[in-house]
Formats: sequence, C-alpha cells, structure tokens
Amino acid sequence: MSIEVNNISKSYGTQKALDNISFSIKKGEIVGFLGPNGAGKSTLMKILTTYIAADEGSALVNGNDVNLQQKAVQESIGYLPEHNPLYLDLYVREYLEFNADVYKMPKSRIEEVIQLTGLSSESYKKIGQLSKGFRQRVGLASALLHNPDVLILDEPTTGLDPNQLLEIRNVIKNVGKDKTVFLSTHIMQEVEAICDRVIIINNGKIVTDKKLDKLISADKEQVIEVEFDYKIEEEAIAKIPNLKSYKNTHDMIWELTFVSDTDMRPAVFDFARDNGLKTLQLNQKNKNLETLFREITKK
Repeated sequence: MSIEVNNISKSYGTQKALDNISFSIKKGEIVGFLGPNGAGKSTLMKILTTYIAADEGSALVNGNDVNLQQKAVQESIGYLPEHNPLYLDLYVREYLEFNADVYKMPKSRIEEVIQLTGLSSESYKKIGQLSKGFRQRVGLASALLHNPDVLILDEPTTGLDPNQLLEIRNVIKNVGKDKTVFLSTHIMQEVEAICDRVIIINNGKIVTDKKLDKLISADKEQVIEVEFDYKIEEEAIAKIPNLKSYKNTHDMIWELTFVSDTDMRPAVFDFARDNGLKTLQLNQKNKNLETLFREITKK
C-alpha cells in the first residue's frame, strides 16, 4: 500500500479534529478526500506529510512510519498545501532550482516540470508577478520536482480559471497513472473528472469510502421529471408504485422521486396511458456527487 492510516486521532484542545480514522490507498489510485470545512481534511494531510503528529494511531507512506521515518516519508511525497507557501521575490526558475538543489535533482528535471505544468510562458517572471492560478502551478511543479511516488494535494485547483483548471486536471490524471494521488477539494466536478475513489469525512469521522462509480450507482433513489398533456390530481399521482415523494413544479410538469433498483420510467408511462394521458417529456435526473455529498454530510 502507498498510504496506510490506522486508528488516527487528533485533537486541538477540546475539539476532536480526527476520531479513529482508518483507510489504505494502493499505488496508482487517485482518491478524492472530501468533507465540509473543519471536518479534518487538512489535519490528516499534515499528519501524512509529517508536519504535525497524531495523538493516537499510526500511518505509513510507502511503508515508512510518519513518526519514526520522517525523512524517508518526506522524500517519497510531493505536497501542495492549501495555502501554497512561495518565495514571491524569487523568479519561477530560481525557485525551482533552489528546490532541485534541496532534493539533489538534475537541472533537466526543472524543464520537465515546467512543461508538465504549463509554466513555460511565465517561467522567467518573479513569482510575485504571477496570478493566483499560475502560483498554484508553481506549487504543483515544486511538488512534482523530485518525482515522488505519492502526491498529496490540498485544494490544488484553487484560483484557476476554467481553461487552467482543465489543464491541471489533465496533469493530475497523467501523473496518477504511475503515482498515488490523494487530493482534497471542494469542487465536486473535479472529483468526478479525476478520481477513482472517494473518501468523505464529517466531524472527524469517515462516513463514506467507495469507488466513485459504486457510490453514485449505490443510491437507489430515482428522480424522474414528467410532463403530461393534461392536469392531474395529486391523489392519482400518489398511486404510482414505489413513489417516495412528488412535486408539481410547473403547470403539468411533475418531479417524481422513487426508491427502486429498476428504471421507473416505464411505470410512469404505463400510469399515463392507464389514465388517458400523454407524456410530453419523460426524463431521469440522476443524482450527482454534489447532491450525494450534501445528503451524506447532513445525516
């Protein structure tokens, strides 16, 4: 396993940030780490990067104990923290050369990460002259500089415009082919586009840990939007089988929520036929990750 977390707990005074957290991540997985603000995401990432120590439990990164083998852990991870610390008076290349010397990496690697993160046009500027989006790229380039086996990214797409976001998304997906990527973000579309698996934390505890496709398909609720050609009473709508709730959203348009493993659109069509109605539109509205996240963290 690239990352192993066993019964980790961490408190700040009387506030318990992490409460007996356990999970493992295999090499080559891209895992999204989600949770509301204050759920404990950044705390766990700081523990995995040896920045702070847990109160209880243990964690391994590439088989190295974060408490006992800190240097080995630091050498095997690339870390982009939420608040990206940079030397604003240094030029981009100067900053990357400084970090290359720290990691004893050849100068050729600097050119590789500049190309990889799309920094070529900005590489001769001072970091303080860059937009927030390009500063994020510098931080990501620095995290990739020593070719680590594990990438830990805390809000890596903060401040990026849509075009930059797409480019960095592709960078993360490409490096994830032969590395482990553990990333925290509030942008659910990023998780859906990048990640294989989702871990959701709430109030310091893991509430969901599933493959992304299984998380979405596991939800048995179906929302179907149907428009009839004639008004119909609620009492009649309520007789459709497996109906959990219904709402008349506009004129003859209804939003119907079912709990069923099978597609309920044929049942709605049969209901219309049996009641002398025609269906002008019949659409299934699948829940996305954002909707599931809200439901899971509110439980």
